Parts: sequence; C-alpha cells; structure tokens
Amino acid sequence: MKTIVRIILWLGFVLAGIFPACAQDNGLIGQGITLSVIVPEQQDPLPAEAESCLVNKLTQVAINNGIAAGRDFGRFFIAANIGMATKDILPGPPTQISQNMEITLYIADYFDQKIYSSTTIKATGVGTNEAKSFINALQNLPVKSPQLNQFVTEGKDKILAYYRQQGDLIIQQAKTLAAQRKYEEAFFLLTAIPDAVRDVYERAMDATLEIYQSYVDYLCEVNLAKARAAWAAHQNSEGAEAAGVFLSQIYPDAKCHAEAMELYTEIRDKVLADWQFEMKKWQDGIDLESQRIEAMRQIGVAYGNGQQPTTYGLGWLR
Repeated sequence: MKTIVRIILWLGFVLAGIFPACAQDNGLIGQGITLSVIVPEQQDPLPAEAESCLVNKLTQVAINNGIAAGRDFGRFFIAANIGMATKDILPGPPTQISQNMEITLYIADYFDQKIYSSTTIKATGVGTNEAKSFINALQNLPVKSPQLNQFVTEGKDKILAYYRQQGDLIIQQAKTLAAQRKYEEAFFLLTAIPDAVRDVYERAMDATLEIYQSYVDYLCEVNLAKARAAWAAHQNSEGAEAAGVFLSQIYPDAKCHAEAMELYTEIRDKVLADWQFEMKKWQDGIDLESQRIEAMRQIGVAYGNGQQPTTYGLGWLR
C-alpha cells in the first residue's frame, strides 16, 4: 500500500506542474556568458587529484572575472594545457618532487575550433609526490591577477561579438530544428545566447517561448498515448507505475494536460480511491515566464551534456 501511495503522490505532483528544476534560480539565467570548464588530454597525464584542482582553478578564473563557469557542455569553454619545463627530486627527508611548469589558459569555441583568448603563466610546485607537486603549483595560480582579468575580458568580448554577428542565424537555425522536432537542440542554441547582447537575447527568448509551446504540446500527445497504453495493459499498481513514467514528462501548460489529469484521476480512483489531491499550475510566487525559460534552459543543458565527449583531444589548442 505504501508503494501505491508513493506512485499516486508522484503522479499528482508531476501533473500538478511542480518541477523543482524550474523553480530554482542558479544565478546563471540572464546573467551573461557561461563557459564550459574543460581539461584536455595533456602531453604528461595529470594525476586525478591535480585534474580536479585544475577544474576548480579554471572555474575560479572565470567567476572571479565576471563569467559563470561549470562542467555543463557548451560551445565556449575555458581550458588549460600544462607544459613541463623541469622536474627535480629534492633530497629529504622527506624526499620531494619539484616541478617547474608553464600553464597556458585558453578561452575558445569548441565547434569552430577558434581560440578567442590565451595567456601563459609560469608556476612551480613542490610536494612529497607528483600529485601534491601539481596541486601546489596550481594552488598558486593568481586567479585575480590583471593578466588573467585581461585574458577573460578579451575572451568575453569576442564571444559577445560572435553573438552579435551570428545571433539572427542562430535563431533561424533553432526554428528550423524545432520544425524538425529537434526541440532539445533548439533550446540548447537559444538559451546559450547571453543577455549582454540585449536585442539578440530578446529575439531569442521570443523564439524560445514560441518553440516551448510546440514542444510541450508534442511531448504531451506522445506521452499521454504511451501512458494510456500502459494503463490499459495493466489496470493495477504495476500499470499505474508504468503510466506514471510517461505522465511525469507532461508539462502543466500543455494543451492535453486536462486529458492527462483525467487519466490521472482514473488511475487514482482505481488504485487508491480515498487519496486526495489538490492541483497546482506552477510553483506559487514564481513568475511563470521565468519558470518556462528555466525549464527550457535545463532541457538545453541536458541536450548539450548528451553531446559531451568523454575525452578532449584538443590538439588545435596551440
């Protein structure tokens, strides 16, 4: 019985339009450019701990200079190549490793393979093993230095210039993709446009909201049909759970949402007749359009991450 209650609760809240991801504001929407943080394959492979430290430092470099950054995959990225100059063994006790290296940072376009900005910093790290030596060197990376500020500013300016020049083409490409029902890719393109390019951003958001309605209506038709088939096959808790998988993908402002609610009521009455449910549209107190834009951004991010390669052989970063 507890399992059945959880199924009904799940169906009810999903059909009510309570989408946690749509309600959260992570501070990136409408704030500008977001860079993917990439650690390309190195000539001398990095220890895992050092790679994690490098990711954190690259993120700090971007954020401390006014650009959001993270591991979500996108067109523009920040990366670093580490070139070893010398490696020495220092007598102990304890024996330590000293490494002198050159860290070259890049802001670049992954798809067009264009470098927008680069700079090189020399660093030295000493530690009781190679990983600690790397980490100590990376920890000294001056994330707030004028050199790195100029590096990020140059990259940012060129990215904004790209969107000014290509914005209308991107919007048209997204509309074409939507007409082919490649909605996720369309959202990936449109929601990446920064609001710093205000006129392009506003046109992109208009296009996004138009595509959104087509997307949720199509998704509703497909998933409602699958939910009905699942429930017709097994009108019990098993069928309710199977139908719920599809009903959970129906957005609250889809045209067929009322039909989905009818099916939900049928399932509820069949599986647990005395369960009560109060419907909500979206989360109270949150602007509806903002929730839709955030939902579409999440769809675009998920699409982008699905295209992300497992390794980055960025030989052209030279």
